[in-house]
Amino acid sequence: MSNIRITKQFSFETGHALYGYDGKCRNVHGHSYKLSVTVIGAPIADNTNVKWGMVIDFGDLKKIVKEEIVDVYDHATVFNKNTPHIELANELMQRGHSVILADYQPTSENMVIDFAAKIKARLPENISLHSLKLQETDSSFAEWYAADN
Repeated sequence: MSNIRITKQFSFETGHALYGYDGKCRNVHGHSYKLSVTVIGAPIADNTNVKWGMVIDFGDLKKIVKEEIVDVYDHATVFNKNTPHIELANELMQRGHSVILADYQPTSENMVIDFAAKIKARLPENISLHSLKLQETDSSFAEWYAADN
């Protein structure tokens, strides 16, 4: 049977600051991110399977992405763990705010690499992650493709 790509889109609000950056994004600010997740696989051929004809149930894909990405990053602030904003990060955490201290600079490029690893680890073995598109603004986005990696 043919391989088919399916895509599910997600959105979440996240704040960040770019440590050491020479522009405005060194300041704490936020984005309304849009994440498109495309997987590839053969539709289930077994007509006795309740998911017959599906590559993966959109609900199953939603559960993975929601647990690994959306629920973690939505309304959180992401800092590089070596940021001089660490005092601010600690203060926010002490006040019950969601803060993520990442091992990387929280650019769209690095975030999409991180998201790809997290999603790939949760997909069934017969389904592959084809691509991710992380849109930071209406005109700016980063894309990850399995074929490039």
